[in-house]
Amino acid sequence: MEVEGEINGDAMNQCLSSFIDESTIESHRYYLARKTVLEMLKDRGFAVPNSEIDLTLPQFRELYGPKPDVERLRVTTALVSDPSNKILVIFCGPQLIKVSTIRMIGSQIVNKESLSGIILIVENRLTSPALKALDMFHSKVETFQITDLLVNITKHVLKPRHRVLTPKEKEKLLKKYNLEEKQLPRMSVKDAISRYYGLEKGQVVKVMYTGEITQSHVTYRCVS
Repeated sequence: MEVEGEINGDAMNQCLSSFIDESTIESHRYYLARKTVLEMLKDRGFAVPNSEIDLTLPQFRELYGPKPDVERLRVTTALVSDPSNKILVIFCGPQLIKVSTIRMIGSQIVNKESLSGIILIVENRLTSPALKALDMFHSKVETFQITDLLVNITKHVLKPRHRVLTPKEKEKLLKKYNLEEKQLPRMSVKDAISRYYGLEKGQVVKVMYTGEITQSHVTYRCVS
């Protein structure tokens, strides 16, 4: 009976492994994370072709392979309203991010001064010296864990819709209700929504709630 069980167990393991392997999982994670990053950049006002966002998983694997080279996953784009405002997205791979990693990334970036922002997608942690080494870049540097990008949080059915106000819209809002900025409800700069939109302290977000039970309503939150 034991021999029969072992044979059945081996057969079952072989059957399962034929459907799922490491390369399949790896490419799927990169596919989901890159798709979310592209959607995030577009929501921030950067030029991102829909054809890139709409890539299917098979198309992604055909382009980048079952084990994508992270160097090929880099994204460079500019704001639609200001082409001189450019941003670079770098996938760092699974290794621990040390000072040497940050310096290597810096040496690979051409015309660092022309970048207004850099986004690092990491799979491991950054050491304390590596975090300090980010100051070597002249532009704003954001870091995201790849696991935080497997799902676009703004598309979750339970999340209210958010829209970032322009400086003029913020001024008009405060004037209309005779408010000071500090009187608005707060949103932490570390909030997932703040990070998704790359918000800075002082920016205001319009939050729109809808529901079948509760009536639709709007509120405003200031990033602090």
